[in-house]
Amino acid sequence: MNHSLRRHRASRKIYTLVENRTTYNAAYAELNVFETHKVAEKISLTFEFPIIASMLTGKKIMHLKNMADFEFLPGESVVMPANEEMIIDFPIASPESPTQCLALGIDPEKINEVAFKFNQLVAIEDENNNWNLDKVAASHLTNQLEVNYLIDRLLTTFTHNSTSKDVLLDLMIQELIVRLLQTKAKQSILNDPLDVFNDTRIGTVVKYIKENLTDRSINVEQLAAKAYMSSSSFHKKFKNTLGISPIDFMNSEKIKFAKRLMKENKNMLISEIAFKSGFNNVSYFNRQFKKLELMTPQQFISSTRK
Repeated sequence: MNHSLRRHRASRKIYTLVENRTTYNAAYAELNVFETHKVAEKISLTFEFPIIASMLTGKKIMHLKNMADFEFLPGESVVMPANEEMIIDFPIASPESPTQCLALGIDPEKINEVAFKFNQLVAIEDENNNWNLDKVAASHLTNQLEVNYLIDRLLTTFTHNSTSKDVLLDLMIQELIVRLLQTKAKQSILNDPLDVFNDTRIGTVVKYIKENLTDRSINVEQLAAKAYMSSSSFHKKFKNTLGISPIDFMNSEKIKFAKRLMKENKNMLISEIAFKSGFNNVSYFNRQFKKLELMTPQQFISSTRK
């Protein structure tokens, strides 16, 4: 076991035997280390941001949309677009030999910023110019030595406190984005691959939601009215465009905001975080948080590492 994994295991807390989660944070990224200590099947996992998952130990069987089932092994990576469900089997996990995987989430704005510079300065390889951007899909990456090396360095830097940590992470994340832009994973990490904001009605609603997250009075009927559509037509159009219902999208954006509050204000009461994040009901906030993050808000605060 390498030094970074030893540091992680020495500091992490076990909340569940299946996909136990520890979170490390940086300015533009979130590193989640998952450990599973028993055989399990059909475990669902979804992230609200693009992620690159990399196997550390053990084996998973991945069931992903529009892909044949495959074994996910150490040294391989899977790049997933936002809000895309993963169904996972753990055929060999045990307390003595847990299956370990990391999932690095990167801020879409950071991805777009780096992609813009990359496209200005570097000609993307022909393979990527021919890549179909009309459909969002996961990418299974094998034999990507540069990507694997970067992920290993990122894990080491996330789990080691130093004065240069934030600067190093920023540089490595930028390099990782460029590496991924040079693979078929390009479409999976780019924000808005379906050109959502070219659809002015849905784009206007998404922008409105992001700018008014703390408004607890917003409902689907109001959003449909802003899109000049009936509620049923709006709901269908929104889900077909973003792959998620309007309510689920609003909740995921509010939970993202709540996570930022938790990272910045660890002494803030959960009820205050829920209220400031636009939730009327603390119980509903707790349920939505656990649904999206696979842990309670208090567990998230405890698992977060500087």
